[in-house]
Amino acid sequence: MKMSKKIIAVLLSVLFVAGVFAACSSSSDKPKDNGDASKVKIGFICLHDENSTYDLNFINAAKEAVKTLGLTDDQYIIRTNVPEDQQCADTAKELIDAGCNLIFADSFGHEPFIIDVAKQYTDVQFCHATGTRAHTEGLDNYHNAFASIYEGRYLAGVAAGMKLNQMIEDGKFTADKAKMGYVGAHPYAEVKSGYTSFYLGAKSVCPTVTMEVTFTGEWYSEVKEKEAANKLINDGCVLISQHADSMGAPTACEEAGVPNVSYNGSTVDACPNTFIVSSAINWAPYFEYIITQTNKGEAIEKDWTGTLSTNSVILSDINEKAAAPGTADKIAEVKKQLENGTLHVFDTSTFTVKGETLTSYMADVDTDDKFTPDTEAIADGYFHESEKRSAPYFDVDIDGITNIDQ
Repeated sequence: MKMSKKIIAVLLSVLFVAGVFAACSSSSDKPKDNGDASKVKIGFICLHDENSTYDLNFINAAKEAVKTLGLTDDQYIIRTNVPEDQQCADTAKELIDAGCNLIFADSFGHEPFIIDVAKQYTDVQFCHATGTRAHTEGLDNYHNAFASIYEGRYLAGVAAGMKLNQMIEDGKFTADKAKMGYVGAHPYAEVKSGYTSFYLGAKSVCPTVTMEVTFTGEWYSEVKEKEAANKLINDGCVLISQHADSMGAPTACEEAGVPNVSYNGSTVDACPNTFIVSSAINWAPYFEYIITQTNKGEAIEKDWTGTLSTNSVILSDINEKAAAPGTADKIAEVKKQLENGTLHVFDTSTFTVKGETLTSYMADVDTDDKFTPDTEAIADGYFHESEKRSAPYFDVDIDGITNIDQ
């Protein structure tokens, strides 16, 4: 039976509230010392609503942060279904009129509209997720933030690779048929960085793995995402992951009996037989940070990048019913290597581009209208993702991954 969006949203919300990521949570029952809490009122602008796993992740983190810091209900406002157009600017102004002195927007396309409003209201702080222009705009009240989610996706990829090895050992297919599929929204650097790190994580434990990628052209479309997943499954992909915001791909996997690695939250209740693990950015630490800085009247970082060590990159509980034996121990082992710097996700010795090792790459960090490459990103044998700015800029097409839309 097809589940309605409303039921799915409730399930996802329950999972988060119940503490799917509780082990990684930064909240506590005792409010933290965050300065004069009466000095802040924060407005959150979300592209979609709770039906989107992406926006639900932000919404739950916002509620967690304000609770942790002891803010009252009248000190925060959440606006949902705000498109990436003039309505975003209008919403920001409405929030300011309602008394907000701190505004946060959650989608890439919100950026130009938030910047325009930031120029008009210099006494209000504006923060934006996945944006690229804070370090070049020269505004004291505009800031970008992201996290090293590529590390979380790498760990999720390790879980995928372990599952592939189990299926090979069980005789379900041979090693040369270990092909994964990936449903992407857009061919942006953020998506490419994510699916490449996922692939490299899988390849680190299953060397014969390949991957096919297809794009829906939308961040949220349950129909298109399900169709895309089915296309990949019909093309021989034996495990599916995604960077898209609905339950489309996980549902397709559950119906087809194909293992799935999701994003932004566990889908185990809806997909008990196929869900393995999920990676996500935990935005609560960042929200606590910007609220505290505003309360204290102190500066907010121009480009903030959360990490595994700040609990900003997290994994859900592993579904032992679907995951390969030993997955949790292997993830713990690799996580330690990432945290202590002995392992780098984009180690250039682990992949090739057109058969060659990548020794230099000019990345588009200081984004302009033509997306001109401007910054050397490779040093010390690896691509330095999210170090030059918070938003991802890894957009390399590596061997082993095929875009089937081309």
